[in-house]
Amino acid sequence: MTRPPLPPFTEATAREKVRLAEDGWNSRDAAKVALAYTEDTAWRNRAEFPRGRAEAQAFLERKWARELDYRLIKELWAFTENRIAVRYAYEYHDDSGNWFRAHGNENWEFVEDGLMRRRFASINEHPIREEDRLFRWPLGRRPNDHPGLSDLGL
Repeated sequence: MTRPPLPPFTEATAREKVRLAEDGWNSRDAAKVALAYTEDTAWRNRAEFPRGRAEAQAFLERKWARELDYRLIKELWAFTENRIAVRYAYEYHDDSGNWFRAHGNENWEFVEDGLMRRRFASINEHPIREEDRLFRWPLGRRPNDHPGLSDLGL
């Protein structure tokens, strides 16, 4: 199985890979998203260290069960032949209706078939008021005309 675009990345293919990752995570379909990672994928996400596709999927299922109405924007930061760095922000609320915005950076490494082998994330979040939300599109894929992170000043 291949997962285009494939390394080595150009600026255009790195941007495409980032948008495809954003679209996948905005689907909140953990089983589908997990297919973008190698069977032996290794992650660092806050205090969790999922190893392998099955653990990554379980991590995503837990994440989206508690981060409700999750909406994410990713932006390319840098790239090399088989690595991409992104910055991102996402908004969600908990089961008590408290809203949060998380800001983070990720470093990704891909294998030849376009699957992600390693994902290292650093994330900070803070509470926001509902009226301060910036990500207000219907759940799912961010519309093409919705501003990105730089346009929003994030």
